[in-house]
Amino acid sequence: MVIRKAEERDMEALFSIYNYEVEHGVATFDLNPKSMEERMEWFYAHNVDNHPLLTAELDGRAVGYASLSPYRDKEAYRETVELSVYVDPEFRRRGVARELMAAIIKEARERQDIHTVISVITGGNEASIRLHQAFGFVHCGTMREVGSKFGRLLDIDNFQLMV
Repeated sequence: MVIRKAEERDMEALFSIYNYEVEHGVATFDLNPKSMEERMEWFYAHNVDNHPLLTAELDGRAVGYASLSPYRDKEAYRETVELSVYVDPEFRRRGVARELMAAIIKEARERQDIHTVISVITGGNEASIRLHQAFGFVHCGTMREVGSKFGRLLDIDNFQLMV
């Protein structure tokens, strides 16, 4: 597996990975699939400033990605970023998320413009919670029933890593 900076050529795969989760999962609270135009906007907002976007490649195919995005719009939050990790369903439970997490956290620690990494995990996602805890993330609180998807009210668990 190769972990590298995401490139435009990866976008078809990253687009599919994200929209699969929109339509079938609860890792994102988006309810409607994104257009390629919307995802390209997202792509171009990364790998600039302190917002890296990495992809995991296996046999020439992008099978997952990790990104650090703005946590909030207000300027005082500029050194705080929000982590996202998504893996193609065919490649889950093969260490892809762990490799992506290791690489993106290493990058965050090497930068002077990132102080805090936040991760918002949908309640009940024990695999993601264990993964974050393995990398030193600390649980900072649960917000109850803040999202509604697939007819269910969903909690979010907030995790933080000081880098």
